[in-house]
Amino acid sequence: MTTFSVVLTEQAARELEENADWWATNRSMEQAARWYEGLSSKITSLRQSPERCPLADEHSEFSYELRELHFGLGTEPTHRAIFTIVSDIVVVLTIRHSSQKELRVSDIQ
Repeated sequence: MTTFSVVLTEQAARELEENADWWATNRSMEQAARWYEGLSSKITSLRQSPERCPLADEHSEFSYELRELHFGLGTEPTHRAIFTIVSDIVVVLTIRHSSQKELRVSDIQ
């Protein structure tokens, strides 16, 4: 079984921080910490079998495979970590709220 390396693009790392800041401002510091740690842990879990995650709905718009990892604090996922797999590296491209419009190529910096 292959173990993958997981890297976040600058964009994804920034969005992870920005979303945690939103949670802290609009919910609570406790929820922000739980959200940040929970999503970070789920992203780290991509080291094992990242192919278990479904293809993103918008994957056909891209020239490479696009997958998504769903996460939320409650019973429903609120965010998607969108990633691609390059050889033995999982590259997390962006973190998006599930209410955001579909990802476009121009959304990836």
